[in-house]
Order: sequence, then C-alpha cells, then structure tokens
Amino acid sequence: MSGFDETLLDDPDDTVRVRFVVNGRKVACEVAPRETLVDCLRNALELTGTHAGCEMGACGACLVQLDGRAVHSCLIFAVQADGAKINTIEGLTESGVIADLQAEFHRRNALQCGFCTPGMLVNAHELLSQVARPSRDEIRDALSGNYCRCTGYEAIVDAIDAVAKARKEDGGAT
Repeated sequence: MSGFDETLLDDPDDTVRVRFVVNGRKVACEVAPRETLVDCLRNALELTGTHAGCEMGACGACLVQLDGRAVHSCLIFAVQADGAKINTIEGLTESGVIADLQAEFHRRNALQCGFCTPGMLVNAHELLSQVARPSRDEIRDALSGNYCRCTGYEAIVDAIDAVAKARKEDGGAT
C-alpha cells in the first residue's frame, strides 16, 4: 500500500465555469482545470488570431492583454484568468487602437507568413502605451519575447518606430 489517495486526482472530464470580459463582451466558458487561456480563446471562443506557438512562453505568438498587460496566454490556465478583462488581437483590431500599427506593418512589409504578427502587434501596442517615443533599442528590447522566422525584425522595428514618430507629431493620438 503506497498511501497515495487516488481521490485527489482530477477527473479529466471535470470542468470549471469561468467568466471573462473578452474584447468588451462578457463571456462564460466551461474549461478543464488545466486548460490554457490560449486554448480557451481559440477553441471555446473561436478567437483564432491568438496563436499557440511554442507553448512555453518563448515565442510571443499567444500574447493577449490581460487586465491591460501583455501576457503569454499559453502560460496561464483559463481558471487563473477568471473575472479578468482580456483583449485579443481581434478586439484591438475592432476597436481601432492598433490601426496605425497594422497599416505601417503592411506598408513596410513587416509581416510575411503572419503567424507572429498578432503577438508583435500586441507587444508593440503595449510598448507605445507605456513609452510614447521609444528608442530603437527599447523597441528591440520590447520585442525580445517575440520570435519571427520570416522578417529579420528590422522592418518590424522600422514600423513601430515610424508609428511612434507619427503619434508624437500628432500629439499622441492613435
């Protein structure tokens, strides 16, 4: 007899009800206790702009805003985000707050396959929300948690830098 109490094991069929405000809309989902936020967003809510990449928090493809901060949704269980306000790339796009970033990414060809682009945009949005006119080194540092296989990053840095300059000239407007 090992002394192990098997009743402590989670039943894989057990679910927990979680509630969020996602992109301004109140939602509720039934999730397994160990389901990640990225999986909940993609599978239950069909918000597929948030990508599941490395599932270790290293690539940045899964970035979302959780209560106003960019977080790796692959590292957070959905139950941990219960009651939170979440903005995905879809919500940021619909609200128009990243329209200038998206246009500049497009103009400068700062995206190619597009897999990393949502995370890059979430990260760029957070950076420009905190630092109105970041240096190119600050931009590179902010993007250090985002992995891109296609662009070589220079066009991405150029795009963010151009938006920061334009916003500064426009008095900080987005």
